[in-house]
Amino acid sequence: MNAIADTAIDRLQDALPDADWITDASRVARLSQDFAWYSPVLKRQLADKRADIAVRPRTEDEIRSVVAACAREGIPITVRGSGTGNYGQCIPLQGGLVLDLSAYNGFGWARDGVGRAQAGIRLAAFDDEARPHGWELRWLPSTYRSATLGGLYGGGFGGAGSVTYGPLAAPGNVLGVRVMTVEPEPRVLELRGAEALLLHHTYGTNGIVLELEVALAPATPWTECIAVFEAGDAGYAAALECAGTLAAAPGIVKKEVCFLGAPVPDYMASLAEWLPAGCHALLLSVAPQSESTVQEMVAARGGRIGYRKDAEAVRTGKKTLLEYTWNHTTLHAMKVDPTLTYLQTGFDPLRHREQVLALEKALGGEVLMHLEFLRTKDGAATCSGLQLVRFTTEARLEEIMQIHRDHGVHINNPHVYVVEDGKQGQINPAVVEMKARFDPQGLLNPGKLRGWEQRMAAAASTAG
Repeated sequence: MNAIADTAIDRLQDALPDADWITDASRVARLSQDFAWYSPVLKRQLADKRADIAVRPRTEDEIRSVVAACAREGIPITVRGSGTGNYGQCIPLQGGLVLDLSAYNGFGWARDGVGRAQAGIRLAAFDDEARPHGWELRWLPSTYRSATLGGLYGGGFGGAGSVTYGPLAAPGNVLGVRVMTVEPEPRVLELRGAEALLLHHTYGTNGIVLELEVALAPATPWTECIAVFEAGDAGYAAALECAGTLAAAPGIVKKEVCFLGAPVPDYMASLAEWLPAGCHALLLSVAPQSESTVQEMVAARGGRIGYRKDAEAVRTGKKTLLEYTWNHTTLHAMKVDPTLTYLQTGFDPLRHREQVLALEKALGGEVLMHLEFLRTKDGAATCSGLQLVRFTTEARLEEIMQIHRDHGVHINNPHVYVVEDGKQGQINPAVVEMKARFDPQGLLNPGKLRGWEQRMAAAASTAG
């Protein structure tokens, strides 16, 4: 940093001597990173990005004091949970402060199908608190042991449970958020309903979320199992058809339906006992009352279920099957072959099976099929891809994404760090207006929201 900025950091610490400051260079560097290294593109682009200092507040008053001081000094703020994101959401592009909310983690309440907690609570801890009241979160990413509620909201999608409830963005999932402004005198406001979703998946660029109120699901003793299908094209088609039918079946109570086409199961080393070489597999989490129906549906399509754990065995085990799904599939595969990377894709609900088979024919061997079955935010049953890619060059990666688009498959590009270049897809004026309302100086995670950068450039041009 330059001398003026160094002085500003010094003044920040002097003004709040009792705050839990983190100044050790290695710890600050760690808190300035997430799992962006899944992408060779982001790994190259973000390798040298670091904050100058970090702080770990525990109360709303502490957060307010830090935010007020940063606003007075003009110091950029990057809000962080546990850093389990994949697109550089919590990597600061312009230095400044990392506001680590992992210690702001109190559980509020769970009743009548609704729960509330502070943003830093870990998802597993939330469920531990909610289950005695008969409720659990509607969705869990595979990182649920460490990921925070605020982090899932700010940079995530959904996860296990989205097969029933859709993503977080589906109406009725997120009910309210408590948000702090970035100003010399910070204000705290409550946003409800559709307005609350204007801060969802924006990487903490347009408001500091303190608490979330979310709809819950009935607590269920989930059974986990693996359905295996024979190697070859016939087994692939049977496994794909079975996954889609299970996911869409309204009478089957389920939390997770994951399809792994060969050779992806071969990368799940610690599940090798239940995954014969070359097989295709479904990783499933279903309610006990639905298990016999699932077994019948799998057997009718030539598959078999070997691995099975009831809820108590899952609870006492070291790992759940959910920790082999979603982007944990990518992690397990990259441990075996670090040259792999991945895609994020959305298939057409009306023809997803046709699209998957066509892409397997076009790109099989180079792109390895991993599908998560879910409902869209509008309720349609479909699947989302987290395909593994044998990476060669960035140019070929772009070609592969274009081939998917040519087949009518939507790309949520995981190799970019700007909000509009990824899942959002375009500038949303309402999101930009929310930033103007909650972050008028543009200090939150600068460089990640293109709509704001364009707004500021237009304002400067007019002023000039």
